[in-house]
Amino acid sequence: MTIKELDKKYVLPTYGRSDIEFVSANNATLRDSDGKKYIDFTSGIGVVSVGHANERVNRAICEQISNITHISNLYYIAPQAKAAQKVVEASGYDMQCFFGNSGAEANEGAIKIVRKHGERDGEIKRYKIITLQHSFHGRTITTVKATGQESMHNYFGPFPDGFVYADGIDEVESLLDDHTAGVMIELIQGEGGVEPQDKAKVQALEKLLKEKKIPLIVDEVQTGAYRTGEFTASQLYGISPEIITLAKGVGGGVPVGIVMTTLKNVLSAGDHGSTFGGNYLSSSAVCEVVDILEEKKKSGELEKTSLYFNQALEAFYKKHKDIFTQKVGIGMMCGLRVKDADTLTKIINSARENGVMVLKAGRNTLRFLPPLTITKEEIDEGFKALTITMSSL
Repeated sequence: MTIKELDKKYVLPTYGRSDIEFVSANNATLRDSDGKKYIDFTSGIGVVSVGHANERVNRAICEQISNITHISNLYYIAPQAKAAQKVVEASGYDMQCFFGNSGAEANEGAIKIVRKHGERDGEIKRYKIITLQHSFHGRTITTVKATGQESMHNYFGPFPDGFVYADGIDEVESLLDDHTAGVMIELIQGEGGVEPQDKAKVQALEKLLKEKKIPLIVDEVQTGAYRTGEFTASQLYGISPEIITLAKGVGGGVPVGIVMTTLKNVLSAGDHGSTFGGNYLSSSAVCEVVDILEEKKKSGELEKTSLYFNQALEAFYKKHKDIFTQKVGIGMMCGLRVKDADTLTKIINSARENGVMVLKAGRNTLRFLPPLTITKEEIDEGFKALTITMSSL
């Protein structure tokens, strides 16, 4: 049986798969089983931040896997402690970390922290979590409920109580009450359509929450690990949240989720855990990824790459204003608003046929999440393929 036949027979059909099987990759370049070449403007939905098959990450993984892959969090794990140090120092915040395996797990951990904090903080039990409409926080039962997209709530209830949705940053204040345990936001909504929040409004919300002693959770699963130019978008926005969640790009392709928090004394032994979280393999990858990206940030290479990509995207946008209505995003998390959903689908499918991978976000946004190590040559080749795509619509 072919791989496609095996997949159809044995794998649950939870993904609308494209008819492609990738067999090799290097940086932002992919090749399929037929030898066809593609430029990856998606980085596996923001995951392979330092590119596919990064030699340094591969070396770090191979060295670790030949020694110890996994033991248990009942013992000290050297690369986990080092990864925590690197992540915290890169963020500039005074925090501690918990390691899981995904963004959803990171957000689950954040929710547990603020709910226990709310129960400890005075006599009134605080349990309510305010999130935003069009947000996305994960696929577990709790994080699906935290997600402010009604369509994602079909079939899977009953859900945990206590989640309410604000129609934008402006409405959060009106929803605060004595039962509010925390507010969870994305500074740029990814799945919601590459929607950056207004910086002044975010700073005003943070100030209000600090006055009311309500923790702010910033979901940086997609924006973290220098995706927006700084290690966290929170730094870019000039705020100091009580909790930041990371995943995707911080592992460079290895599954990892991280909760960072200033609320260091809330959870105690037994309150939370993960069998695989922060094991030798994943935390070794985190250490190397953070080192690589820090070097590129300090050398100015990261900024140059982002500038070159955005200039190419801007030029492409201006050439096709009959199709696109707006360029959005920050850093290497970008999008183009498309005039209608049908055209967006045609662009994505045709782009794939022409050898460039792009994504959908929200109802009408063409999303770009290239590897942060993408070369000028790969950028040029990708936009050349996109230009051919537009002429074929």
